[in-house]
Amino acid sequence: MKTASRPDPTPALAAAVRRRLSRAADPANAAPMQAYMKSAMPFLGVRGAGVRQAVRNALGEHPQADRLEAALDLWDAAAHREERYAAEILLPPNAPLDVLEKLVEEGAWWDLVDGIAKRIGPHPRMRGWAHDENMWKRRSAIICQLGRKGAMDRTLLRDCIEPNLADHEFFIRKAIGWALRDYARHDPAWVAAYVDELGPRLSPLSRREATRRLPRADS
Repeated sequence: MKTASRPDPTPALAAAVRRRLSRAADPANAAPMQAYMKSAMPFLGVRGAGVRQAVRNALGEHPQADRLEAALDLWDAAAHREERYAAEILLPPNAPLDVLEKLVEEGAWWDLVDGIAKRIGPHPRMRGWAHDENMWKRRSAIICQLGRKGAMDRTLLRDCIEPNLADHEFFIRKAIGWALRDYARHDPAWVAAYVDELGPRLSPLSRREATRRLPRADS
């Protein structure tokens, strides 16, 4: 008996991405990229544009595939870091927070975590993440609203920054400054006032980053 047709199984999409990444591999780039990222996982030597192209072409072959399952297949079975970059690109806009949390915890480095954090947005659970023992979850909570401009939840931003002001970790201090610098493009007066309010509680690194786009007082 003939069975009804159904969309291509998800592993086919993941396999198509892997094939295309393998074809685009450049061994001359692989070792320098791995060294720059301080990655234990090897690279194929495919730069960002090449990874994005591999994903686009694979999606063209398998437009009905389940993107979330394909992304998780690529992530969990990754032998090269570009597979994890491709997994992030494949994530659908409505990817569950629990999945994003898994990727943040397992990614545990800025090149993987930062893109995932931007997908989260102002989720109320970020207040809990801001106090988490996992530094990458705390960084994600701080930067999760990058690019939101007038849609910024300033109360949430404060609630994620302030529990981390005393943290000496570079990636946390940098995240605080980055989040404030980004919002300063939309509301520099608010950022300037908040920086003044925080005073010496704000680390020099965070302050430099936060005020980089603010007008100088003597200008």
